[in-house]
Amino acid sequence: MKPTPTSRTDPAPLLAFGAHPDDIEFGCGGVVALETRTGRAAHFVICSRGEAATSGTPEQRRSEAGKAATLLGATLEWVELDGDAHLEVRASHAIKLAGIIRRVRPGIVLAPSLVENQHPDHARLGRLVRDASRLARYGGMKELLEQPPHSIAQLLFYALTPESEPSDITPVLMDVSAPEVVAAWTAAMEAHTSQVTARNYVDLQLTRARLAGQRAGIGHAIALFPNDPPVLNSLAQLGHSARRF
Repeated sequence: MKPTPTSRTDPAPLLAFGAHPDDIEFGCGGVVALETRTGRAAHFVICSRGEAATSGTPEQRRSEAGKAATLLGATLEWVELDGDAHLEVRASHAIKLAGIIRRVRPGIVLAPSLVENQHPDHARLGRLVRDASRLARYGGMKELLEQPPHSIAQLLFYALTPESEPSDITPVLMDVSAPEVVAAWTAAMEAHTSQVTARNYVDLQLTRARLAGQRAGIGHAIALFPNDPPVLNSLAQLGHSARRF
């Protein structure tokens, strides 16, 4: 499924990659809810059907992912790479993902962090998306000549667990405190019934968001980790700092 076309005045789409059917929702679903409620189109790319998981069948998880994406106002597509728990970093995979970037033409790309101490598919997909974001802008890529090159504005990594948060990157804290945003995010996570009945993933993510929010003096926040330093046109874009204690 392709994302809904946007007009010239709409912000460039948000493109989020997940290794498994629930990664985007648990890792950065609040950010997606925040962005779609301000008029930005969002598109999910899921790179396995979660077939290696202890809980839930691939068919069930596919259905759950479709429901969750709808709750967040996003479209989604499925990409077959090596399968759940078998993902490898290959040039052919990066080129395939670069083709998606060229087709969707996003402004912002979200991907799992590169930290090794997590499900191996997460870190490997993060690396593939990082490589794909570069390849998407190379005009001489013969495999991608059907679509014009595209340069994204920013690649941001999300962390699914505290252990997968990069220690060497200062995060951008996204304020997701609005009640309607928290409600949509919570509903999207709860749509993954096969997973949340096995472990209390929803409470984990909301607790992490509350802690990040406390740090910044707000209700809930999600940390995103820039691949490159953001460039601002004005100091007014900085907002306030997270130093509240």
